[in-house]
Amino acid sequence: MKTFLASIFLFIFSNTVFSQKEIVPTSTEIEFWLTKSDKSILLAKQNVVLRFKNEVNTHQTIEIDDKQTAQTIEGFGFALTGGSAEVINQLNTDVKKQLLQELFGAKETGIAISYLRISIGASDLDSTVFSYDDLTLGETDLTLSKFSLSPDKHWLIPLLKEILLINPKIKILACPWSPPVWMKNNNSTKGGSLLTKYYPVYANYFVKYIQQMKAEGIPIDAITPQNEPLHPGNNPSLLMLANEQANFIKNDLGPAFEKANLATKIIIYDHNCNKPEYPISILNDAVARKYIAGSAFHLYEGNIDALTTVHNTHPDKGLYFTEQWTSSEGDFGGDFKWHIKNVLIGSMNNWSKVALEWNLANNAVYGPHTDGGCTQCKGAITINSSNSYSKNVAFYIIAQASKFVPAGSIKIASSVIGNLQNVAFKTPFGKTVLIVENEGAKAEIFNIKYKGHWANTSLDAGAVATYIW
Repeated sequence: MKTFLASIFLFIFSNTVFSQKEIVPTSTEIEFWLTKSDKSILLAKQNVVLRFKNEVNTHQTIEIDDKQTAQTIEGFGFALTGGSAEVINQLNTDVKKQLLQELFGAKETGIAISYLRISIGASDLDSTVFSYDDLTLGETDLTLSKFSLSPDKHWLIPLLKEILLINPKIKILACPWSPPVWMKNNNSTKGGSLLTKYYPVYANYFVKYIQQMKAEGIPIDAITPQNEPLHPGNNPSLLMLANEQANFIKNDLGPAFEKANLATKIIIYDHNCNKPEYPISILNDAVARKYIAGSAFHLYEGNIDALTTVHNTHPDKGLYFTEQWTSSEGDFGGDFKWHIKNVLIGSMNNWSKVALEWNLANNAVYGPHTDGGCTQCKGAITINSSNSYSKNVAFYIIAQASKFVPAGSIKIASSVIGNLQNVAFKTPFGKTVLIVENEGAKAEIFNIKYKGHWANTSLDAGAVATYIW
């Protein structure tokens, strides 16, 4: 009888303690990191002590509800273009080591970038155009006997190996700008379409790439079949219509991955938010969809809520925001506000598992790039010389999340009030993270409400804060 009563008492006591922990976070101090759009403060921890209290006031309130959960986050980061790798590798050893720690080191030493996008073959931000099976005009290589990663073994692959030593868990998404020219109907690196007779060969090209990168110690977590498939004007580039991508995946790429026992995810589309019907039409194909993990988007056209349109149609498939560039002619404050609102907060509030900016680094004249490639794309980092680099707006856009929201975090509910754009997460370590942007023209005072208690704070116009508790 005593044992029975003791068990009841222990049960009641345990549940009372649990309830108190859930309801009374008043002893919790809130960490507060701030960036201002005028650059007067750049990702700096604030000395202001914020705590939850029982005091109610009349200020507007952002309420956090961690019982309402959405997608699991896979990471935040950039495209490590061939050009980015080239200029980073030109730094002297000590400065390069410092930069890589600042980018990929844990939050104590860096901004903890957790996701990278790389090109399969050249992107337009490589010094030259190449594939891994380039031949003289008129030649073909149906067995891919001449396939070689050698064009990337000078800059990209060695740098990826250094990054993986710092963060072995970083995820890598790879995508092509163009197949080898001999597989195309126009014999050009620019535009044209993939000839259907080469679909099986091209599928094996992806398989070889993934297998050989793995042999180099570089795991490829996911691929997209084509970067910007509706933009054949870049160099390199390819036109790949939705029905062509669906046929390639269901008849060739998916079965090739299955046969090779590859766990690498296939993510479709990888283009603008103005055409959600493109990925939806592919996912509507029952055979193709079984090979597909999700859809990827950019935001040079359309609205970020296109991701939710696709999610609502196919809620079992992931969403990935994979590219947005900042211009050499852009203004820090304007770019910072727009990208935080759309790329970071917007994509996360519309089911994206990642938020990626475009190129990680370039030189002082926005190179290298291919002939016809982007001449105004500004990297997150500018390599000024072998001894010097500087951080640009894209660095701070991604850092505002990547430093505090690790892979495996879960997006949770938070209310949007007036000019205060925001998104919230629960990390794998039990921390709650809230990112808030003041879109308004004046300072805003507001509360953060969590489990029945309030913390009062404020943000200047254009400022962005990350709160952690």
